Amino acid sequence: MMKNFLFLFICGIFFANAQSEKAPLVKLDTLKDGFTYDIRYASTNNFLKEAFYDCAACYLRPEVAEALKEANHYFCEKGYRIVLFDCYRPVSAQKKMWAVYPNPQYVANPYTSGSVHNRGAAVDISLEKLDGTPVDMGTDHDFFGREAHIDNTDLPEKVLKNRELLQEGMIRFGFETIRTEWWHFNYKKNYSFDIIDFDFECGK
Repeated sequence: MMKNFLFLFICGIFFANAQSEKAPLVKLDTLKDGFTYDIRYASTNNFLKEAFYDCAACYLRPEVAEALKEANHYFCEKGYRIVLFDCYRPVSAQKKMWAVYPNPQYVANPYTSGSVHNRGAAVDISLEKLDGTPVDMGTDHDFFGREAHIDNTDLPEKVLKNRELLQEGMIRFGFETIRTEWWHFNYKKNYSFDIIDFDFECGK
């Protein structure tokens, strides 16, 4: 109980300060005990095998960050925490991705509607247990195939239950799924947010 209280207290202080200092985006990566960070596009551990971010930072709209914080509290109470793969994505990074892999099935075209990630209103996530054990979701992040689709029931029962836990928790706090990627969640009000071209402030 005391551990949960301290976690909520720390999170509350962080978000109150962040929203006043960094609107329209808040930075999450100082919450070391709140989330696990595995920002894939800051490394070569992604489907394009290139690093597109200068540092492993995670920014979101304040409203989205608050909803994600609440979702993480929910998962923590069940013995899990959120692992972050991607959050806000700068338009400059989106253009680099498009130049390398101009396939709208996998990479949103930055010269048309762009990505919800460019609006600071989408996250790519998974879960791990509180002891750091990864939760089996059936595929890795950015696996583009039938196995990653959320309507695919031809998977082990354990994987289906893990995906159900992730989806139900995120939907509970205002996020929406997309059919082809179990890891991707759009905030329900993403359509009301403009695209932002904000470069990561690395080293801060």
